[in-house]
Amino acid sequence: MYFLEGNIGVGKTTFLSLLPEYLPDLDIVPEPVDIWDRSVFGQSLLANFYANPNRWAYTLETLTLICRSQDHLREQKKTNHKRLLERSIYSGHYCFATTGFKNKCLSEIEWDIYNKWVNFLIHKQCLPPRGFVYLKATPETCFDRVQKRNRPAEESLTLKYLKQVDIVHDDFLVHKKGLSKNLQQIPTLVLDCNEDFLHNPKNMRKHAEKLSGFMQNPR
Repeated sequence: MYFLEGNIGVGKTTFLSLLPEYLPDLDIVPEPVDIWDRSVFGQSLLANFYANPNRWAYTLETLTLICRSQDHLREQKKTNHKRLLERSIYSGHYCFATTGFKNKCLSEIEWDIYNKWVNFLIHKQCLPPRGFVYLKATPETCFDRVQKRNRPAEESLTLKYLKQVDIVHDDFLVHKKGLSKNLQQIPTLVLDCNEDFLHNPKNMRKHAEKLSGFMQNPR
């Protein structure tokens, strides 16, 4: 299986919605964002986090870790390798939770507890993917797309935060900083998504062709 990664607003959901037209044999597993975004628990944890990250970071990161690990453990049992999952426990940890800790939104004890779960899941339960697909755009482009889609939960999202998330995504997927050896060896396909691919089929076709080639020979 493969993981689709990228900053908030880069266009992951749009990308996945368009892919079946170009790669009909690819199995797509979207991120279960409804669980933390649409009041499943009586409130949007995502909106709460953006509005008050110091209060809600640990709650949100723990919930997303649970959901993504459940998806990972389920999908790794399937024999079809051409499966593309939206986000992963890896970006959840190396990008979002790490940023929260650096911003002092998680306390030392919360970070320690969270990492105990991460170490158990990543090293003892979840098998590494065949590859990562990184949709890359500037933080400014992502912020512009976030504003255009105008989701209520993202009203408090800032460009500053997107710049931080952009840096840690590069560290994780391009520079492989701080990763275990088995994750350092996982290849990454980087797709430049600064140009519109929703209304430009030529750009989307180019991305799909690169993805198809990557899945045939990820190394």
